[in-house]
Amino acid sequence: QVQLAESGGGSVQAGGSLTLSCAISTHLDVTCMGWFRQPPGKEREGVAGLGNIGGTTYADSVKGRFTISRDRTKTTLTLVMNDLNDDDTAMYYCTATTSRGCNYGYGTIASLPYRGPGTQVSVSS
Repeated sequence: QVQLAESGGGSVQAGGSLTLSCAISTHLDVTCMGWFRQPPGKEREGVAGLGNIGGTTYADSVKGRFTISRDRTKTTLTLVMNDLNDDDTAMYYCTATTSRGCNYGYGTIASLPYRGPGTQVSVSS
């Protein structure tokens, strides 16, 4: 079993920055991890993925502004978000899997089996 808990969300003005963290609790070996978001009234969308050996993928809408990373022990997943805009307003979720050969593409990251309860990010202009 893998338990995830996001933190770091909040309200920020356009152009500002936030750093989201995801605490990962498990005795299993987590392989692929990532973040997806769900804007109000819209479908969920993948934001960023992180592979088992450190490869990363980003949605075009956040590329160059967001950075995904994890610590060496794989107990914390981080998403640094810069230059935020109104379109970034959403509930953000971290997600993970313990499967080998996992797909960490941002387009599929929302389908990983484990996810946290989410943290809200609100950007005002």
